[in-house]
Amino acid sequence: MSRPRNQQRPQQQRRQQRAKAPPRVDIWRIVEPTPEPEDIKPTSDPASMIRSLGDPPLARHSDPAAHHVAAVVERAAALATALAASADLLADPDDARD
Repeated sequence: MSRPRNQQRPQQQRRQQRAKAPPRVDIWRIVEPTPEPEDIKPTSDPASMIRSLGDPPLARHSDPAAHHVAAVVERAAALATALAASADLLADPDDARD
């Protein structure tokens, strides 16, 4: 009787495992420094892109869903702006009109 396909010999399994091993990477290597980040310019209407996609396809619930999605996007934008401000990465308000 022959063995089922999913029951390979242990030697064959070890060979396959060795062949599938990803290449080793030195995680402690020295890397080039990253460039200075550009100043962040907050948007006045963070949900505009979401609204441009149209209402969510949820039959009777598309209006409340659109409202909630917009609220989440606006909150995320507010938190991102606060995080940028804490890292002193916000652009000057005078420069925001470029």
